[in-house]
Amino acid sequence: MSIQIQFQKSQVIQGLRYHFIKQSEIKGLLLIVNIYAIITAVLLFYKKIRPELFLVGSLLWIVLMVFFWFLLPWLFYRKTSMFKQDWQFQFNSTGASLESDSGSAAWAWTDVTRFFESPLFFHVYFAPKSFFILPKAHFSYEDQQLIRGYFNKS
Repeated sequence: MSIQIQFQKSQVIQGLRYHFIKQSEIKGLLLIVNIYAIITAVLLFYKKIRPELFLVGSLLWIVLMVFFWFLLPWLFYRKTSMFKQDWQFQFNSTGASLESDSGSAAWAWTDVTRFFESPLFFHVYFAPKSFFILPKAHFSYEDQQLIRGYFNKS
């Protein structure tokens, strides 16, 4: 099966948001900041701390979300040319390959360490930080089911 893949900037940035938010380091950092915010909110309610501590936690949470949700995906998109070119994606029961004017890559389904789906993409990981996103819009419903089956077998 062969599919032509073209990326749209706004969709890629949305897909990159999901990629970054799913990283364990970022999840852990956001969890710690949220716990801090809850604890300071409770202590502020019982008048055990000054409001500045709660405001610092709230400001930190806002800064982190702006960075991880807006700035980091935009910087990553701008830095890489991977999502600015068209790709030919081919797959069968043993593996898949990507080909563009600038190069190609091939892998067996067993090389995929994990995958997840966001609303617009299949996120395919080969190592903790080595990944590729495949836009679901280019796949028919049957092809999407087939790809999910291949990913689940690996």
